[in-house]
Amino acid sequence: MYTQRQLFLNHVAQTSETPLFLEIEKAEGVYLYDKSGKKYLDLISGISVSNVGHRHPKVIKAIHEQLEKYLHLMVYGEYIQSPQVKLAKLLADNLPLNLSSVYFVNSGSEAIEGAMKLAKRYTGRTEIISFNNAYHGSTHGSLSIMGNEEFKNSFRPLLPSIKHIQFNNTNELNSITEKTACVIIETIQGEAGAVIPQNNFLIKLRDHCTKVGALLIADEIQCGFGRTGKMFAFEHYNFIPDIICIAKGMGGGMPIGAFIASKEIMNKLTNNPILGHITTFGGHPVSCAASIATINILLEENLIAQVEKKEKLFREKLQHSKIKSIKGKGLLLALEFDSYEQNKSIIDKCIEYGLITDWFLFNSYSMRIAPPLTIKEDEILFSCEIILKSINEAC
Repeated sequence: MYTQRQLFLNHVAQTSETPLFLEIEKAEGVYLYDKSGKKYLDLISGISVSNVGHRHPKVIKAIHEQLEKYLHLMVYGEYIQSPQVKLAKLLADNLPLNLSSVYFVNSGSEAIEGAMKLAKRYTGRTEIISFNNAYHGSTHGSLSIMGNEEFKNSFRPLLPSIKHIQFNNTNELNSITEKTACVIIETIQGEAGAVIPQNNFLIKLRDHCTKVGALLIADEIQCGFGRTGKMFAFEHYNFIPDIICIAKGMGGGMPIGAFIASKEIMNKLTNNPILGHITTFGGHPVSCAASIATINILLEENLIAQVEKKEKLFREKLQHSKIKSIKGKGLLLALEFDSYEQNKSIIDKCIEYGLITDWFLFNSYSMRIAPPLTIKEDEILFSCEIILKSINEAC
């Protein structure tokens, strides 16, 4: 008989030569449990997905209730489905007035793809500008605007008319011109190592886009849904995008994403051609029901208001000579070490002691801290104790 590990290697497409190989049988709250019963505290939330924890009872209840009604009915946009309508209204109620028309998709990458198409269609322009070290997904269009050449070169040719500029560098804003359809920016650069905007950069970017008629698209896929201490990270920085892309923490563990714009902008997808963007499973009713429950949990259980205090506790307790800096905001933090090798050895020790963390895609010398927002003070203290212990042993 083949083991699960052998079947995994034989039949599940591999994304690296060194997967973690954790065989998880159960997840609850901030914890994962393997087949031997070992408990792991999940310090990365499945990469900023499980913002309300794993299997939150209210999310599970919403899923069960929707399962009793219907699953997939029809391709997106043809039937009036209550979970989609309720979720769209709930999102609009928690966003600025110009972000009122929601197009549901299945993932963050799909949200980016839809937003790129919408910007081209609305402006009639073709140039798209993004940022060095930006991550927006791995599909062909989102890969084209990724700001890391190492991950792109094997898949060229990619989309034409793409430019990259430097995050937080106002001198490069003049690269955005009347030829630019849109600028796509992570409000906080996730895979670069939780890099936050400085010196009113996002306000200046907003003003310049408005000046030249380019749409500003905020990628809130990793930093949205309370992770930074606001429902959406752009609320910290006093600017309003033309389009917002969301996913990850949106569904309480279910796959769902969306791009959101004004009705005026979004309506461009309805004609010339008809069905300007289409998806079969986007806005799946079960995922929408889970998302409604997730957002209500964030709003009603005071989780977002607690983020700043929890961030402060992490920063206070994670004091060590080997930690060069702690970057980020809220519960999206990056501990910087001297090298990837040092960081990886510390991460391996953490996992050995029951704490799951990892590094960032474009910043391998920094450790990711992005736990469920439901993490409690004693669990933060445990996490910090394990990290410090692992640093001491690995270094």
